[in-house]
Amino acid sequence: MRHAYGDDAYENDAYDDDRSSALNGELGDEPDHGQGYGEAYGHGHEAGYGQGADEHGGPERTFAALPPAQGRGFASSWWGQAWLKALEDTALEAEQLKKGRRLAREGKVGAVSVRPGRITAMVQDRDATPYRSDVLLQQLSKEEWDRFLDMAVDRAGHIAALLDREMPPHLVEDAAAAGVDLLPGIGDLEPECGCEAWDHCPHSGALCYQVARLLDQDPFVLLLMRGRDERRLLDELQVRSAARAVRDVRGEPSDTADRGGTGARAGVPAEEAYAAGGMVPPLPEPPPVPAEPGLPPSLDTETDPAPGLDPAALELLATDSAARAHRMLLDALAPGHEHQPLPAELTPEQDAVRLAAEAAPESWITTRLATGSRRRRAELDAAVRAWRYGGSAALAVLEEEWDPDPESLARAQAQLAGAWEEGERPQLRAGRARWTVAGADVQLRYGRDGRWWPYRKDRGRWIPAGPADDDPAGALAASLADA
Repeated sequence: MRHAYGDDAYENDAYDDDRSSALNGELGDEPDHGQGYGEAYGHGHEAGYGQGADEHGGPERTFAALPPAQGRGFASSWWGQAWLKALEDTALEAEQLKKGRRLAREGKVGAVSVRPGRITAMVQDRDATPYRSDVLLQQLSKEEWDRFLDMAVDRAGHIAALLDREMPPHLVEDAAAAGVDLLPGIGDLEPECGCEAWDHCPHSGALCYQVARLLDQDPFVLLLMRGRDERRLLDELQVRSAARAVRDVRGEPSDTADRGGTGARAGVPAEEAYAAGGMVPPLPEPPPVPAEPGLPPSLDTETDPAPGLDPAALELLATDSAARAHRMLLDALAPGHEHQPLPAELTPEQDAVRLAAEAAPESWITTRLATGSRRRRAELDAAVRAWRYGGSAALAVLEEEWDPDPESLARAQAQLAGAWEEGERPQLRAGRARWTVAGADVQLRYGRDGRWWPYRKDRGRWIPAGPADDDPAGALAASLADA
């Protein structure tokens, strides 16, 4: 196993990179610590667009240490959460991961080096002892990369999403259909740490939690771990796209050529049609989706509207309908859409909150929405705040009270008991699915989905203080930070 670096220097020459909100840098010269390190750190040098390279010449990126994660979850993107699920499903001891999560929250993880098949960082224990921690992830083979690149060229939207630092679910699904697993699964994250633990220890756990934050910012971090840096990946996609365009321009011999000299198609021999079986030509690509919704018609005319008709309100509803239709069209064209469950239909009261949150109407319309949804203006403001944190699920947590069944209650109490060290847990008063901190205007609410929602009291009213967190300690930190 690897050993702690002790007092050895760990240098990071960080600089700005407009491709990521984190800082990229290079690893400096470090002394050799003997055999058994596998890919030991070498001498950093420029490669590509400001990335480093390891001693074997492979691509490498180093991200400066991130600040403490107090008051927020480690991953808000679905792919970052999938990374954490792979970690939490793999680790055999939940207590070790809890300690690792705490180290990451406290900012104990140093600069993170990302290379094909490996992530590395120096992680400080709570007693300030530093350990070098590595986590290994299997690289994709050349054949797997070829299949992934061919798939991506077929779907221009995949390339655009990656350039926007997004990893839509259909990209991962299409890659899986091509036999390429981008996201890690159970057992794929293999730890190596100087503390000589044989399973995930607090140090490797802290490193993985920190990397989840990097993945939120840039999914190319995951692709680098799988074996391709951003520059090489985009270059290969460009080459494949150009080659395909040349083939399309040249074309292939037409199957509709005049075989009999009569100007009519000669047809296909019966034996050829029988041999072809059920094969049919592919459907043409659908027309491109507009970049944004169309403009609604203007109802500002010189004639007086009919009694009870409000042109401004109608224009707002038309604008909202166009935006929703555009969003629904994008969802409908996404691969696998037919397998997705139908969204729950909103009640008029819920839709009024959605409209107030998404359409950002004028204050007079907000007042009308409050009246129409049978809420006072302050109640609508709190509902809008909840909607922006988590949609209808967050709205239900705000406005509904429920009694957890014994199993859900036991699970919630176990999470609360395990979220803090002995003697560090705040004193909580339980009331149905709500736990209020004694002596503070701060509250945790337990949702039906098993997540924790932070709340704080403002002028005598409980209002949402942040998005949901799987960790009650993280949700409570958000409440305290906002109090």
